[in-house]
Amino acid sequence: MANPGDHVQGMVEQDSKPMDQTTTALSDNITEVDAYYGGYGALDPTEEYKMSHKKRGLALIFNQQRFYWQLRMPERYGTSADGHNLTKRLEELNFEVKAHDDLRMEEVLRIINEAAEANHVDADCFVCVFLSHGENDHIYAFDGKISIQDITALFKGDKCRSLVGKPKIFIIQACRGDQHDNPVTPMDVVDNEVRTNEVVVDAGVVYTLPAGADFLMCYSVAEGYYSHRETINGSWYIQDLCELLRRFGESLEFTELLTLVNRKVSMRRVGNAADRNAIGKKQVPCFASMLTKRLYFRPSKNSN
Repeated sequence: MANPGDHVQGMVEQDSKPMDQTTTALSDNITEVDAYYGGYGALDPTEEYKMSHKKRGLALIFNQQRFYWQLRMPERYGTSADGHNLTKRLEELNFEVKAHDDLRMEEVLRIINEAAEANHVDADCFVCVFLSHGENDHIYAFDGKISIQDITALFKGDKCRSLVGKPKIFIIQACRGDQHDNPVTPMDVVDNEVRTNEVVVDAGVVYTLPAGADFLMCYSVAEGYYSHRETINGSWYIQDLCELLRRFGESLEFTELLTLVNRKVSMRRVGNAADRNAIGKKQVPCFASMLTKRLYFRPSKNSN
């Protein structure tokens, strides 16, 4: 055994190609190579997704206001405003929008599977929106819950080859916890008039889910917190997303636009609410990006 003061001879290790070279570990800085770099060329930080196909792409909207009575889920008043606003904004960006209201699980899964099996060769990208209550990694249809992970898996490269290398955007308006985000501003007075625009929350919990390359998962609220919805104007998140899509949808890089949405929603606070504990509370959305390039929805001569 070496004495404490002795220099120890160390082996230079290269995981991809072992070497016999020795060096003095205590005096030399050793660089160990974990893998061979395949020489893919320099990365261009300004590279964008190709958005010049014949079609912008399909946008599915599943809007759930009512639920089967045995689920004991409250109606989502105001969500019709969300569905209308999203349809308008996405059509302005040249998407082919197919909006569905209060569908049963079987109907939702049929439409999702048809979309995954469709040919998207001529499309720039794909969008899927869920406006509903949520629980864990599920979103509710009229008569039961559906795994979001199972849905996104249908659009991965091994299943939906015509969307390989193209953005796949999932927008989820649902609660992701059972906590209110505390305010940093004074509380409002509460107004419980039935016809006022009250703020309510979407029931259940939805957690951030892994997807895959070129996926973008957009959530109405950060994990662990309530997502707020106004009973007349619709959810905070969809209201502000639609407003910023109207103003910057054709000019701003999409993840930068989502960051602006985070900021805008975070400036809100609960005013009118039946639940006094909710008065003055806040909300911050979030998104998980697996995009590999910059994403713009600029006008295209080829878009229908």
